[in-house]
Amino acid sequence: MTLTELRYIVTVAQERHFGRAAEKCHVSQPTLSVAIKKLESELGIAIFERSKSSVTVTPLGEKIVAQAQRVLEESRAIKDIASAGKDQFSTPLKLGAIFTIGPYLFPHLVPHMHKAAPAMPLYLEENYTGVLRKQLRDGELDAIVVALPFNEPDVVTRPLYQEKFVVVMPISHPLANQVDIDPEQLIDLDLLMLGEGHCFRDQVFEHCPALHRKQHSRVGSVLEGSSLETLKHMVATGLGVTVLPESALGNMDGNLLVTRPFREPAPFRTVALAWRASFPRGNAIDLIIEQAKQCRMSA
Repeated sequence: MTLTELRYIVTVAQERHFGRAAEKCHVSQPTLSVAIKKLESELGIAIFERSKSSVTVTPLGEKIVAQAQRVLEESRAIKDIASAGKDQFSTPLKLGAIFTIGPYLFPHLVPHMHKAAPAMPLYLEENYTGVLRKQLRDGELDAIVVALPFNEPDVVTRPLYQEKFVVVMPISHPLANQVDIDPEQLIDLDLLMLGEGHCFRDQVFEHCPALHRKQHSRVGSVLEGSSLETLKHMVATGLGVTVLPESALGNMDGNLLVTRPFREPAPFRTVALAWRASFPRGNAIDLIIEQAKQCRMSA
């Protein structure tokens, strides 16, 4: 049994396809298949059920794959420990962020990080919380920036900053005459929101019960966009109003759009950094936290 064989079975379990798994592991499919059959023969069990149209993991195989993931993570930790003993800022760091944070944090964070640790390249990933959670757990990412609450076994979180939610509307909208907005006032309006799967959508509905009720009523309508930037463009055309985090308010056309705060207590979110408790590059994590806070203050 080798680490290479364990990496093969974990990749096949993730891809559910031998060809794609071989491509991801940078080997030929016969090489990967022979190695997995060898491991199955050594263990005396079938890890996968194979057919012409699909590959599934057997019940016992699920346990073996889960253990293989842990072994691979521990083996990566050994390399990280060795690197940490040399210089924690001399190797790449893999950082992820959710779609509603990455585009607004990374442009400020990257210059700060480059200045503070020029020998530590950043691999950046943007995705949904659920995908980033799995990538962090599997060791594909070293740390992720998410919105709280975020609970995962053996994962540490540290708040970076808080930001309020703001109403964005066409400049000629009747609500633009107000100093602030009561969430109840949005019930009768056409509301533009992110689609299912975006945690910011869920947080807006959670913090604004009136909008949560709106989802299940026929009052007004809830239209969906693919990104916060798209929502701003849709609002600018007069299609409706939207709710955005403060960090997403840049690059707005002041001739078309206007923002108004929510009436206090205003809804907000807490943005945090999350990383595996076993991740050995603590100094690199501390640097990200420090620089993220600094660039937030200077933004």
